[in-house]
Amino acid sequence: MSDSRMDVVVAGAGVAGLETALALSAVASEYVTVELIAPEQEFTYRPLAVAEPFGLSRVLRAPLEQLVHAAGASLRRGAVTGVDVARKRVALEGGEERGYDSLVLALGAQARESVSGAVTFLGTAHEPEFVTLLEQASSQRLARLVFAVPATATWPLPLYELALLTRAHLKARGSDDVELLLVTPEARPLALFGPSASDAIEKLLVDAGIRVETMSVPQCWESGRLLLAGGDAIPADAVVALPMLQGPALAGVPQDPDGFVEVDELGRVTTLQDVYAAGDLVQLPIKQGGIASQQADAVASAIAAHAGAPVQPVPFSPVLRGLLLTGFAQGFLRAEQGTSIVDTHALWWPPAKIVGRYLAPFLAEQLGFETGDRPPAEGVPVEVALDTLDHDSWSPV
Repeated sequence: MSDSRMDVVVAGAGVAGLETALALSAVASEYVTVELIAPEQEFTYRPLAVAEPFGLSRVLRAPLEQLVHAAGASLRRGAVTGVDVARKRVALEGGEERGYDSLVLALGAQARESVSGAVTFLGTAHEPEFVTLLEQASSQRLARLVFAVPATATWPLPLYELALLTRAHLKARGSDDVELLLVTPEARPLALFGPSASDAIEKLLVDAGIRVETMSVPQCWESGRLLLAGGDAIPADAVVALPMLQGPALAGVPQDPDGFVEVDELGRVTTLQDVYAAGDLVQLPIKQGGIASQQADAVASAIAAHAGAPVQPVPFSPVLRGLLLTGFAQGFLRAEQGTSIVDTHALWWPPAKIVGRYLAPFLAEQLGFETGDRPPAEGVPVEVALDTLDHDSWSPV
């Protein structure tokens, strides 16, 4: 007998792709079949890359096929290069095609250099160039190390982590007199989390001895100077910057000049029928794993309802969560509809870097995260959070 369920194809098997598969398995397994298409052999849990150069953690990896099957889907090896909406088929590298009833584009984005001359922290490997800078700073061959948030940054939090972790690393090695400077276009540090979070982070940076230059747009590093938009320059022995992101080219899919895709509140791609998108490919100023998961949940709810499952589509309504590694403690940041909370205790569970309704507990089980038995904290006021705690009271991470 033929399978009458809706045939859902997901292009990409990263955070958004896996969350889509998990969500559809949870709410519509009797109504849809799901196949993920991706060229990778492994799933990489990238947010921990900031701690790896310091020996505090390691980037976790798992066989992709194993994860996809555990998520209730199948995996096809390949790279999607385009979409023929009229024929409802995706084109794969090498000339193959695959038909679909509903298509989800979860292909992520590609990292590019944003500040020429700087060391670009990609968060995908052991970052040997950054490790070299750490060694030079530890031996005091660098007097000033600058961390630069580019104007194109879609998720600045990792650079704050790198700066704070570097300070803790240097202090432990008796090199605390190396000057650390963070340069950012933001009006205040981590302003996307709101004023309460900025207050806490500002105090944290001051206590760590990290100077911050806000409203400054880094452009390039040359001849020992970080050049800023407007003509100003900052002396720097070395510069570490976050990358800019660019969406992959997809034939048949409307994309903006940077390669990103416009969607509605349920993730439907504008002007394309039965095509959805979630994750970094989507045209959204903030690109982050938790946001990608929430987009994927909205997409899955729309597809499930369309397939006949007894669910209501739930539009994407972002809740911003960030787990900040400092070298002293973990800081949990949460922002939603103008309110922000910062605490050293977990504000969600499991207390993972990537927060996804289905993905976080799934990865905790599949990758062996230790989550403990303690339930999450409930809305602890910011007054008893990071900005009132002394470094000596924090537990190392």
